[in-house]
Parts: sequence; structure tokens; C-alpha cells
Amino acid sequence: MNKIDQYIQAATRENTRKSYQAAVDHFEVTWGGFLPATPGAICRYLVDHAETHAVNTLKQRLAALAQWHIDQGFPDPTKAPMVKKVLKGIKELHPQQEKQAKPLQIDQLKTLVQWLDETYQKAVVAQDRKAQLSTARNKALILLGFWRGFRSDELCRLSIEHIQVAPGQGLSIFLSRSKGDRNNQGRTYPVPALQSLCPVNAYLDWLTVSQLQSGPVFRRIDRWGNVSQSAIQPNSVITLLRKLMDQAAIPDFKSYSSHSLRRGFASWANDNGWDLRMLMEYVGWKDVKSVMRYITSSERFHFGELPNKL
Repeated sequence: MNKIDQYIQAATRENTRKSYQAAVDHFEVTWGGFLPATPGAICRYLVDHAETHAVNTLKQRLAALAQWHIDQGFPDPTKAPMVKKVLKGIKELHPQQEKQAKPLQIDQLKTLVQWLDETYQKAVVAQDRKAQLSTARNKALILLGFWRGFRSDELCRLSIEHIQVAPGQGLSIFLSRSKGDRNNQGRTYPVPALQSLCPVNAYLDWLTVSQLQSGPVFRRIDRWGNVSQSAIQPNSVITLLRKLMDQAAIPDFKSYSSHSLRRGFASWANDNGWDLRMLMEYVGWKDVKSVMRYITSSERFHFGELPNKL
């Protein structure tokens, strides 16, 4: 790979590249379409999947196909008026409510962390190095993900070098890029120390157990208890979270995903009277619509004063 290709690849998030490639493969291999495609072929593809795929999924597929044509120097068939009309018709005839992960409520978070603490103590007694590492890592990942409202890809990109510890106060986490940071300017996220369910203590405990001093914060751990040099993959966080919730006997664990941490924090902030503007600033949302997607419809947002402390 030459330097130009390296920079082009770096300009696109890894998750986006993978999802776009999967979408192109679905059109070309699974459905049997030909590339470059015509507007007519794109319309037939949409029609064939109108009753089985959500509109957002179809829009993501169109974005991937559009990018493929642009990258290869072909005209973009997805911009044709007939394609737009077909998609609009699908929205009208097949409306679907967007599926969302259940928010992880504070009581469930307490149950999960209590189970992790008990599991860690058992691992210490049994001198089970792998279990100690896995449990310490998972606790830190869940508490940081919840209290900061991080996405799975943001958790997986956390770097020890970019995290500063202020004893007795909290953490300062720098992320060079995120989904809402289109210009890759980066942002620093404060993480306060808490009396219970503390993400700061969990992070420090993980570093102590793993003896990590640099590189990715959250890493794979093999069956022999060896900590990898590479970070865990974002798409593995859902499986990990559901497995832990199942083991902690939390009902309906399959309804949760990595977004449950972000939605859970938004629900907690809502219940505790957080101001909408301040919640947007804290999490990093730019659009009110983005916030409301994370607040369940039965909840009404409170516009009270922002608590001094979490």
C-alpha cells in the first residue's frame, strides 16, 4: 500500500469501510447485481428488499454503492430521480419503527458490576489469572462506556497515552476523532471520580492488574491469560456485553447492545434532571434529534439545573 492509499484509508473509519464493503458484496454477490450499476438495477435491488429491510438499512446500502461508484470514477446511479422516488415510496408503504437497544438502567448496572466484583474475588482465590484480567477489563469498559456515553468504537480507540489521571478528581481522556467530529479535531472528555460505580477506580484497577503502561486500553485476552497488543474490535463489544449480562442473570439480555451504555446514561441523566443543552455538551451530541433518539418515548426530558456532581 502506497502513501496515498494509506491516507485515503485513514480518512474513513474502519467500521464504515467494513459496512460499505459488506453492502457492496450483498448487492454484487448475494443479490447478483453488476457493477457499475444502472439506476434501474438499483431500483430493482431496493424493490426486492423493500419488505425485508429497514429503510435505514437500504439507505446505508445506497451510500455504500454510491461511494463505490465515486471511488471507481463512475457516475453515481443512486442519485437518479427514479431511485429517490422508489426509496420514498418504500418509506410510505413499508414504514418501520426504528429498532433501538434497551437502555442499561442504573439498577442493572449495579447488578452487573456487583457480579463482576464477585467474579473477580473468586478468580483471586482460585489464582485464575485470565479471569482476573477479563473481569477487571470488562468492569472498566462498562463503567467508562456508561458514564461517558462512549460508543463501542470510541472505547476500542482509547489509548493509555491520551488519558491523564488527577488523583481524587477523575480522568481526562483525549479522543483524536469520533463519529460527531467530522473534521478530526479531537476532543478531551473529563471523567469524574464517583463514590460508587466509579469508572476512574475501575480504569486504574485494570491498569494495575494488566500492568499496561501504553497502547490501547481495552485489549483481547487469550485463553492462557495473555494480553494482546491489539485493541478489541468494536463489533465484539455487543457480544461481550450480552454474555456478561446473561451471566449476571439480567433478564432479556439479547435486547441490549453497546448502545445500551450510551442510552442508559442518557436515561439516567434525564431522570436526574440534567439540562438538555448540558447533556448534549457532555456526551458530544450536535443535534437535538440525536439526543431524543437515546431517550425512551415514555420519558419526558427535564430542564432542571445540572447537578454539581454525578
